[in-house]
Amino acid sequence: MWKGNSPAGSQGAAMEGTGGELGVQGNWGPEDAPGLLARASLTMLPWPLPLASSALTLLFGALTSLFLWYCYRLGSQDMQALGAGSRARGVRGGPVGCSEASGPSPRGPGDPGEGPRTEGLVSRRLRAYARRYSWAGMGRVRRAAQGGPGPGRGPGVLGIQRPGLLFLPDLPSAPFVPRDAQRHDVELLESSFPAILRDFGAVSWDFSGTTPLPRGWSPPLAPGCYQLLLYQAGRCQPTNCRRCPGAYRALRGLRSFMSANTFGNAGFSVLLPGARLEGRCGPTNARVRCHLGLKIPPGCELVVGGEPQCWAEGHCLLVDDSFLHTVAHNGSPEDGPRVVFIVDLWHPNVAGAERQALDFVFAPDP
Repeated sequence: MWKGNSPAGSQGAAMEGTGGELGVQGNWGPEDAPGLLARASLTMLPWPLPLASSALTLLFGALTSLFLWYCYRLGSQDMQALGAGSRARGVRGGPVGCSEASGPSPRGPGDPGEGPRTEGLVSRRLRAYARRYSWAGMGRVRRAAQGGPGPGRGPGVLGIQRPGLLFLPDLPSAPFVPRDAQRHDVELLESSFPAILRDFGAVSWDFSGTTPLPRGWSPPLAPGCYQLLLYQAGRCQPTNCRRCPGAYRALRGLRSFMSANTFGNAGFSVLLPGARLEGRCGPTNARVRCHLGLKIPPGCELVVGGEPQCWAEGHCLLVDDSFLHTVAHNGSPEDGPRVVFIVDLWHPNVAGAERQALDFVFAPDP
């Protein structure tokens, strides 16, 4: 309670008032109301020092918490990306699959759901690409990196199109692509048919399975399915290319060959009589598989997205293998194997800037 009007009394009142602000119980009474009102009318600092210190402390604490949360999120994303990177390296290092099978995958070519696990790695590499170049024209690729397909939520028509690694939105979707969409490359491969067929004769064998695999041939991933690859997951196989000069020369002349990323493969595919590849989906809808028929006996069938087709010797068939597809050789043993030369081409509606970005994001491991 204030006593008197002396300077000492005023000083004591000031000390008591300060103690009240800090939460110490005072001894003011109703009779002090006029003095309190008079004191409140005095000129005061707009932001008392103790209150400013408290506000700064709260602000610093909030910023510290936000920073720690950010570091936690960043660390979590890095760990996810590292795990996805190791899986992706396993994907890239493995064999390509068989014939119309999808790209390399340790879980099996038809398994969807690789997208979410590699989403962190794809997003990080895409950001690195944008920092080095630009985000211009990256709208679809950015959306693809942020929301890959997952189990049970395939992005395609009625769930029959389920790319396992990358779904590029707003691409025209059809199981079979018109020849005119890649006219130059189709005509080049068809004109190279005699040379490619000769190359296959030079590396062919009896495919009986009773002898060790000849040099260059990959172990079968399914019974009765063999392949010799000139390009595997975006990497040239020099020994096989030297053994197949006509096929290699044709590949070098293609305009849309997907030769610089892990989705790109090229080589001979052999399917023996009685062999069958059950339904599976490729890794991305950004590519089109071109099948050049070399030896097509009766009873061979390719079903893509529920639509049946068959190969023809010397002619190309363009397939979007991100659709569910099945391959079968229902002929007799006397008919011999079905042989096609397969090349992975860019989907004709993937723009040049998008191709460059995807080549960067899915570049083969060094």
